[in-house]
Amino acid sequence: MAALERYDHVWIVLSVLLCFCGWSVAQISYSVSEEVDKGTVVGNLAKDLNLILQQLQSRNLEINSGYKTQHFQVDLKSGYLYVNERIDREELCPNTVKCSLNVEAMLSHPRDLRRIEIDILDVNDNSPYFMEEDKIIDLTESSYPGERYPLPTAHDVDIGSNTVKAYKLTPNEHFSLDVQSSGDSSLSAELVLQKSLDREKQAVITLTLTAVDGGKPPRSGTLQITVNVMDVNDNTPVFSQSLYKAQIVENAEIGATLLTLSATDLDDGVNSELLYSFAAKGRVDPSDKFSLNEETGVITVKSNIDFEESQAYDIRVEAKDKGTPPRIGHGKVVVEVIDINDNLPEIIVSSLMNQVKEDAELGTVVALVTVTDRDGGKNGHANCRITGSVPFKLKSNYKNYYSLLVDGALDRESVSQYDVTITATDEGSPPLSSTNVITVHVSDVNDNPPRFPHPVINVYVKENSLTDQVIHTVTATDADLGEKAKITYTIINEVSMPVLSMVNINSDTGEIVCLQSFNYEEKKTFQFKVQGIDSGVPSLSSNATVNVFILDENDNSPGILAPYSEHGSVNSENIPYSAEAGYFVAKIRAVDADSGYNALLSYHISEPKGTNLFRIGTSTGEIRTKRRMSDNDLKTHPLVVLVCDNGEPSLTATVSIDVVVVENTGDLQTQFRHVPLKEDSFSALNLYLLIAIASVSVIFLLSLISLIAVKCHRTDNSFSRYSAPMITTHPDGSWSYSKSTQQYDVCFSSDTLKSDVVVFPPQFPPVDGELISINGGDTLSRTQTLPNHEKVRIKHIILYVTTFSFLFSTTPHQ
Repeated sequence: MAALERYDHVWIVLSVLLCFCGWSVAQISYSVSEEVDKGTVVGNLAKDLNLILQQLQSRNLEINSGYKTQHFQVDLKSGYLYVNERIDREELCPNTVKCSLNVEAMLSHPRDLRRIEIDILDVNDNSPYFMEEDKIIDLTESSYPGERYPLPTAHDVDIGSNTVKAYKLTPNEHFSLDVQSSGDSSLSAELVLQKSLDREKQAVITLTLTAVDGGKPPRSGTLQITVNVMDVNDNTPVFSQSLYKAQIVENAEIGATLLTLSATDLDDGVNSELLYSFAAKGRVDPSDKFSLNEETGVITVKSNIDFEESQAYDIRVEAKDKGTPPRIGHGKVVVEVIDINDNLPEIIVSSLMNQVKEDAELGTVVALVTVTDRDGGKNGHANCRITGSVPFKLKSNYKNYYSLLVDGALDRESVSQYDVTITATDEGSPPLSSTNVITVHVSDVNDNPPRFPHPVINVYVKENSLTDQVIHTVTATDADLGEKAKITYTIINEVSMPVLSMVNINSDTGEIVCLQSFNYEEKKTFQFKVQGIDSGVPSLSSNATVNVFILDENDNSPGILAPYSEHGSVNSENIPYSAEAGYFVAKIRAVDADSGYNALLSYHISEPKGTNLFRIGTSTGEIRTKRRMSDNDLKTHPLVVLVCDNGEPSLTATVSIDVVVVENTGDLQTQFRHVPLKEDSFSALNLYLLIAIASVSVIFLLSLISLIAVKCHRTDNSFSRYSAPMITTHPDGSWSYSKSTQQYDVCFSSDTLKSDVVVFPPQFPPVDGELISINGGDTLSRTQTLPNHEKVRIKHIILYVTTFSFLFSTTPHQ
């Protein structure tokens, strides 16, 4: 109420100033009930201002108030003043009987200022209540009828007829209720003993006190009273005054003495020794502001006293003796607070945006700032500014109303929040100032694409690895936040769809999983792209290239090349008895589908007996004699050749060869595997076979020489149209022909009368050119390139030779 009276004093000063300035000031009064609906009409402002409706807009009618909330507004079309925001009288005017709001109606052209006082009428919207749920009263059985026991006062924030008007007590035979009215129109209730108590009959009496207000319909609140009946100590302490009054200046020093309580007890000894204490009443706990010495009864200031917080304190005190049971006397202390000028400007921030987008335009409103000061005159007029360098500014809207605007570029990735310090300084002498820090959070927008640590990722996977195994995890980062930084990974196959059947990627974790077991011999490497897409709108993405390299494992055993078979069959080779040391017996050739050290082969004779007469080139596989044959040597020497690769663990293959020693070179014959010779005589059929093979061989050699001669006369330009077959020889005198899809090895033994022509497919991946090698003196001296049609002719010739050789060789000897 004092705040409203101070506001009236300010209006008087302002009215005098306005009179000197040529303004007219008049006051209009209205009344409205609290808690009415928004839009409720308070009064016809246009009529009371003696204005027609057209003048309301032309003269720019404005309604202003010094409160945080704009409770009233005017409809410029109808001229009615209406309720703009919810009105709670208890919130606006706590602990006051009269509540009124003062607003200004300002007109322009000419200037005219009208004061409007709006009385806020109370409605019964609050029920009475007690600050404590239970009240325990200890009474001796020697208590006399007529003794009184003060009860807690019910509190009702409503006023007038809506406040507490009556107390009721549950019917009982021992107690009655005496309700008294104080000078401030408040009611207090006392419990009056009507009938003597007998503890042996009833030790505990339970009562219910009901407080009823005067509203229509009335509201009520209850308090449970428990009366404990005790023995002896039958005199109650009595205060020297029923009501103590005192005054104190706000901001008084801590420890300042307020007053001294005094009470007496007619008992003697311990029963007359008193202890003083506060009795809590209502919402205010007096022990927060004051201290009471329980022995002396001196009340002192305990904490800061603020007039703006409370203008007066109503304190209940008790004097309790030390009897058994103790008796309590009750008293009241009223403390009036004297006001001084001690208020700083107050900065109120409203409509603060929770987050400001980092792409917000300049001039975007972030918050509304209002500066208020409870003081008057220049002491209540404050100027507002921003301290520090921030991308924001204050724009003055009207008097002490400001807007906080964006005044620079924002980037959440650089600065995610700003602490904007606003300082308000009043015009008093000396000036008082206050600050308020507004935290402005910069919200994220999707302006950063996902980024991989490296544009190219190399992944190494062993062949024969298990399926559904994680071979690598790709990770991308996004400088944005939340869903905008959530990255989904997908595989982009720009070359061929089979990549999607080999690998898959977990869209959430980026784990790359192999869907099949890889074979180094079939595929050594493949490539695909991984795309990281964020969840922003619109989404942003980036790519990374993943190179998958298959690592070789030693999973292929060496393979023996023709004309020899692998372990399980017997191969034969003949050598003359006159063979010297170092005589070429045979050449074992093998291949390994693996690569590197896993395909590096070595050749060994595993039988100890065979190492006495024969040796084998570890890297070449050539079997040669160590010395000349002697009469003591066997005619047939079985050899087992072991071929080992260099892998871990090493894999091997074996081939068995029977080396047969013959007397002279005329007896040398190529023995067919698994077909024993039935007779050694040279038949006519053998002669025909020899002639046929020799004829075909001569025709083949002549054709080959002719083709090479024709090719030598071609220009270099003609070579570019064909692939590059190569002609080379082997150390053992055999020749081979290889192209991009097949390699043919045709081998002859040293005795052309019994030659086997063997054609076998390649064991290695194709090469760029075609390889042709022939034995003996027919070996070409250099590598030459043949046209495609000549390649076909060579293939046909080789096929003819193979066919004739097979037909004649498989015919039984006669």
